[in-house]
Amino acid sequence: MGSPPSTGTQPSTGPLPSTGLLADKVVLVNGGSQGVGAAIARAAVREGAVVAVTGRRPEPGEALVTELAAAGGKAMFVRADLADAAQAKAAVARTVEAYGRVDCLVNSAGLTSRGTLLDTTPELFDQHIAINLKAPFFAMQAAVADMVGRGAPGTVVNIITSSAHGGQPFLAPYVAAKAGLVGLTRNAAHAHRHDRVRINGLNIGWTATEGEDATQRAFHGAGDDWLEQAAARLPMGKLGQPDEIADFVVFLLSERSGVVTGSVIDWDQNVLGGLD
Repeated sequence: MGSPPSTGTQPSTGPLPSTGLLADKVVLVNGGSQGVGAAIARAAVREGAVVAVTGRRPEPGEALVTELAAAGGKAMFVRADLADAAQAKAAVARTVEAYGRVDCLVNSAGLTSRGTLLDTTPELFDQHIAINLKAPFFAMQAAVADMVGRGAPGTVVNIITSSAHGGQPFLAPYVAAKAGLVGLTRNAAHAHRHDRVRINGLNIGWTATEGEDATQRAFHGAGDDWLEQAAARLPMGKLGQPDEIADFVVFLLSERSGVVTGSVIDWDQNVLGGLD
């Protein structure tokens, strides 16, 4: 018999014990119904937050909310197509309507479909800009407006990518949009530092998610053992794990990360500029 299909996940260190880092906070996770976003939602609830998650498909979103409620958490799903800036802003409004405010925003939604400089169409380019740059821009606009309007501190974490430093040739539109998000993160952080709104970014590396599994199969002809083969080539012997990323994001969202703002942190096992 052959080995079972890869699920796109690997064993990790497991979740940290709760210390209440986000107690009584309202956290909106865009793109939170699966993958890294879902892991962040789970970690935020574990740390005491009330959570709203957005996604295009209701099935995984509602399933996650049910899971979080069964674990004693409070969460809701907001159906939104973040390619539409109006829906990105409306998701913030819906969260404020339900919970009274937004204390923390995580922009985790991402489009990773492939395209090179020579074969990317204007339509594909626009899709990447819409999801990977425009949606975070207008979600931040709405969330920061709520924070500033209440005269309250807040935090934002943008999930970006280590490919924003340059990336592979087949990621041209993705890199263009995500590199823009790096600049936007720093610009917004500078603009709102005196409002006590801290905005940081995380350049994550190759990560084991359901979406990555689908991408490897669709665009690279990967077989059932692609994850094991990929892990064997990496320094730490595994891809990045969503729950480990989630713990780091929770720290950045929380007051324990202090005054840090405008930082775009490389969360990866490959070192920029390092050569063998």
